[in-house]
Parts: sequence; C-alpha cells; structure tokens
Amino acid sequence: MTIRAVIFDFGGVVTTSPFEAFERMEIERGLPRGLVRRINAADPDGNAWARFERAEIDSAAFDRLFAEEARALGHELRGADVLALLAGDVRPGMVAAIDRLKADGYRLGCITNNVPTGQGAGMALTAERAAGIAAILARFDRVIESSKVGVRKPDPRIYAMMTDTLGVNPSDCVYLDDLGINCKPAAAMGMTAIKVADEHQALAELGRALGLAAGAFSGSA
Repeated sequence: MTIRAVIFDFGGVVTTSPFEAFERMEIERGLPRGLVRRINAADPDGNAWARFERAEIDSAAFDRLFAEEARALGHELRGADVLALLAGDVRPGMVAAIDRLKADGYRLGCITNNVPTGQGAGMALTAERAAGIAAILARFDRVIESSKVGVRKPDPRIYAMMTDTLGVNPSDCVYLDDLGINCKPAAAMGMTAIKVADEHQALAELGRALGLAAGAFSGSA
C-alpha cells in the first residue's frame, strides 16, 4: 500500500481539543464533568450543536437552543459560553509535520466540523489569531468545513468529498482525528485511521503508517 495523501482534523489534532477547555469551564462553574459532551451527544444529528455545524441555525439560535438542552438536564449553561471556548492552541509539532509532508510531496487535506462563528475556519476570537490559523490552513491542498458544505463528520459523504477533490482513493490516505466516532467511517472506507490522543502519539503512528524510520517526526513534536 502506498500512501499518497494525509488528511487531518483540525481542532484536537492541529490545535488542542476544545474539550479540554470545556472541562476546565465545567470545573470552574461546578457543573458535572462531561456535561457539554453529554448535551452534544444527545440526538447527535438533530441537536443544536449538529445543526450549527451544518450552518442550519445562527449563533443566536444556537445560544438559545443549547441553553434549553442544558436546562432539560437540570443545568444552566448558555451556548454562547461554549462558543467562546472553541479555538484551541496550535500544536507546533503538528504544523512542522505538515510542512515536512508537503515538502515530501504528499497531498494534504483538512476536514473540520466547525460552526459559523468567530473569524475563519478556526473560529478565532481575534483577527491576529485568525491570521495565524489561516496561514496554517493555507498549507493544505483542500480544506472542507462542515459549516460551508452542510455535511458534518461522521457522515461518510464529507470524507468522499475530500478524496474526490484530492484525486486519491481512500486506501491511499491516512486520516487523523481525535474522535473515534469520526475515525470509524474513514477506516470503513479504507483509510488508515489514527485516533489522536496527543501530539507525540499521533506523530509516532503517522510515521509508522508512512513507513518512516522510528522517530521521523520527533523533531516536530
């Protein structure tokens, strides 16, 4: 098998996961750990989060609907408070690995479930941060945003959009995502899927998948 393309999730892979920020907020407010995940896991295709990632509702509607979903579970939490935590910190090792992959001739794609809020695909809160994220995204041959195409992971159609536009077969691809539910469709299509727990683990697995020597990305992580 020859890998021709590497496809990245963005939040939780190229940047730190927003779930880390959610957990800090839950602790600070005395909310149950995992509350945001629990709300977003209920009715996963029709809840406020899913609808916002497909750009079917605006930020004001998300704020209200998410609050209603939280209240139904006995808690007070506005959607706007969650949106303020979405932009994670850039992982320099991942960016360095992307640069190496590009220099080595791999096709590069990014599939991100995001929402139409903030600035740019990374949902940045400031223009400076948006510019930094845009510079990273410019390294990819193709970026697909759920909020622009109206389809979100784990819907297999969004992965097929990427392979079609990159001109590769799924079996030619490595796919990295921090959520197992998003890795499963990629693997089912024939991609080599890597569930990202942290930067070092992900880059080590990526190096093995590409047949590189052990520690090939060690200078990146």
